[in-house]
This record gives sequence, C-alpha cells and structure tokens, in this order.
Amino acid sequence: MKPVPRELTELDLPGHGHLAVLAPHPDDFDAIAVTMRHFARRGWHIRVAVLTTGASGVEDGYQGARSNAEKAALREIEQRASCNAFGLSPQDVHFLRLDGEDGDAFDIDADSLARVRAFVCAAQPTRVFMPHGDDSNLAHRRTWELFRTIAREDGLAVEVWLNRDAKTRAMREDVLARFGAEEAAWKARLLRLHASQHARNLAIRGHGFDERVLAVNRASANAAGWPCEWAEAFEVLRFGMGEDEARL
Repeated sequence: MKPVPRELTELDLPGHGHLAVLAPHPDDFDAIAVTMRHFARRGWHIRVAVLTTGASGVEDGYQGARSNAEKAALREIEQRASCNAFGLSPQDVHFLRLDGEDGDAFDIDADSLARVRAFVCAAQPTRVFMPHGDDSNLAHRRTWELFRTIAREDGLAVEVWLNRDAKTRAMREDVLARFGAEEAAWKARLLRLHASQHARNLAIRGHGFDERVLAVNRASANAAGWPCEWAEAFEVLRFGMGEDEARL
C-alpha cells in the first residue's frame, strides 16, 4: 500500500531550532518558501547557502549582462531581494559560488566539500533542505551527493528534507506543506523577484517562473486529493540515527 503523506501542520515539530537550506541555484529557496515560513513562524533560525551563481540561467544580454560575472551579479541581487522580502537577515544568506567550467554544476572535490562543510558546521542544523537528488538537473544531483558525503563522513545526526521541483524524476512524498490561494499569491511575488528567471520562462515556455513552480505544487496537491490548493512535497531521510539513511 502506498504510504500516505503527512501534512506539515500536523507534525510535532519543536518550537525552535536551526535549519539549513542548500540551494543549488538562486531561487531554490523560494521554491519551498511556504515551508520555510512555517518554520520561521515557529521560531526556527534559517540559514541559506546558494551553491552556484546560476549565471547559466540568465539569457545573454538580459539587462545588458553578457559575461558570467555580470549574470551572477544579477542573480545574487535577485536572491537577496527575495530573501529580504521573506524576512531573512542578510547575514544568514551565503553565496558559495561553486560554479564548474560550464557555469553551473560543480565538481564534488576537496574545495566544494570544504566550503559546504564549513557552512553546515557553522549552521549546526537539525534539519537540512535541498532539492531531491533524483533530478535531471546536474547541480541538484550533485548538491545531494555532496551533502550525503559530508553527512556520512562526519556522522551527522540530521533530518534531510528533499523537495520536489519541476525537474524531479521520482521521489517518495512523506510530508506535504498544504497551502491556499493567499499563500500561493505571496509565494508568487517572491518568485517574480527572480526577474531574470521570470523573463526566461516567459520567453521559452510562454508562462512565468511563478506559474512553473506553482504548477508543481498544484500537481502535488491534486495527487493528495486537495483540488484548488497547492502543496510543497518532501521526501524525508534521517542520518546518524542508527542507519546511514533511514526513512522518516
């Protein structure tokens, strides 16, 4: 029998704590904004590490940007704006700039391991969020592989929440953060602050970046039997609790 996902609001979460978000690109934090707001309202301290600049996702010539450095600067401005609108302190948003030769995905090497390890060590999270590893996007896959390596090598005792996004191929849905029209509109405003991505989606897909992300959330809600609603979906794993990777 297929397991039934639990709703986020029904979980017995502590009233405070530390969590970290490993965002492969600028905007991956915003893809789980409703869940992050739930934790923030409960008093959790959220720290975000953006692993790559996302320069490869900016159309050549957008706002005059042509070099990778110019495109990276645009995307960092967008991410800072959305995190500020969310309510995060600037000191809790870190840009690791791990871009590989193709300007996006990075190698899992001594340098990337050291920089992500330093961020995780400073954040001291009991929960870590990132996109699911079974994903067609290489940076998403490598973010999971890199963190899993650190968790195993360092013996971390941590819960990992892997979220569904538009390029996720397959995952188990353990937790759903269900939300309605008001929160969908709020999330859409955050997503549209990533103006370079909004423009690119309009140009190549004919719909906005906010619509693309919310369509994924709509599909998760429909699958759960919640028509006319949305849901952020997560597969949850536990490290350091008797097994290398144990299910929730």
